[in-house]
Amino acid sequence: MDGVPNVTRADATAAVRNPLAFIAARWTPDPRTVRRAALAALVMAVVIVVTGGAVRLTGSGLGCPTWPKCTDDSLTTTREMGLHGIIEFGNRLLTYVLCAAVGWAIVAARSQKPYRRDLVRLGWLQFWVVMGNAVLGGIVVLVGLNPYTVAAHFMLSTALIAVATVMWQRAGEGDAAPRPLVGAAVRQLVWVLVAVCVLLIAVGTVVTGAGPHAGDSSEVARMPLDWEMVSKLHAVLAWIVVTLTFALWFVLRAVDAPPGPSARTRDLFVILLLQGVVGYVQFFTDLPEVLVGLHMLGSCLVWIATVRVLLALRERPLAEADAPGPAEEPSLTPA
Repeated sequence: MDGVPNVTRADATAAVRNPLAFIAARWTPDPRTVRRAALAALVMAVVIVVTGGAVRLTGSGLGCPTWPKCTDDSLTTTREMGLHGIIEFGNRLLTYVLCAAVGWAIVAARSQKPYRRDLVRLGWLQFWVVMGNAVLGGIVVLVGLNPYTVAAHFMLSTALIAVATVMWQRAGEGDAAPRPLVGAAVRQLVWVLVAVCVLLIAVGTVVTGAGPHAGDSSEVARMPLDWEMVSKLHAVLAWIVVTLTFALWFVLRAVDAPPGPSARTRDLFVILLLQGVVGYVQFFTDLPEVLVGLHMLGSCLVWIATVRVLLALRERPLAEADAPGPAEEPSLTPA
């Protein structure tokens, strides 16, 4: 038949031994495709956090009481487990969607010409973080939703979002050496902002671990801390982040910085204010589930915006070698 490629035994062997190189030799994605693949991985990283929050807020954390199976006798949820089982098992299935998105990002990055080692490494780093978090999620179930393991589960998801954000940003840049757009003092201020933001998120997991939403309808141990006091500490840290963000915006305007850093700082400031409104409303309305879920989404957006502020402090212009054009096919021989 015409149009059917002649696949030799050597091709088949190469595809089995190194499928990524085999695909890269036959497909060169547009740079926009690579960036969209990276964005898809980032979006799914946020989705898995929000749906994981929905599992906890609906009391479905032990809807599947064991792991890696849903029950001792069934890989999937059963009718007897009801809605909680469906919600918990559905969230487990979304991990495969996340893996598919990360896999697409890896394949697209590996196939880009010229070859971008940094993008491929960022893609694989996401994959291993997802695998590690899947195992940690299983441990969370096996230990009965221990709040400390739940907090670690969320922090590892936060790390995944950071890596996905960096890959998305790098996919739109060149491979030239980074050129700072602001002075050392401004960069140090941003690193302080990032550090306080990480502390803010970490304390937020403590608020969750000490709060009333245990993730299951049965009795689940909580962190032995005064929930209201920890919430107030969380609010203080949030105001410190807001103050640092406003100070950064003011400094960037004062030193006449390029528009990129100022725009990213403005975006972070707006998201922080919206997140603060949601946080205070949920605190004074006894933590309704919908607002808690919205606050978790806001936490992801705040973190993404913070990482983007950090990345906006330098630029990597497209080098001549990065310009689109014909490129040699990579060898199918595994390194």
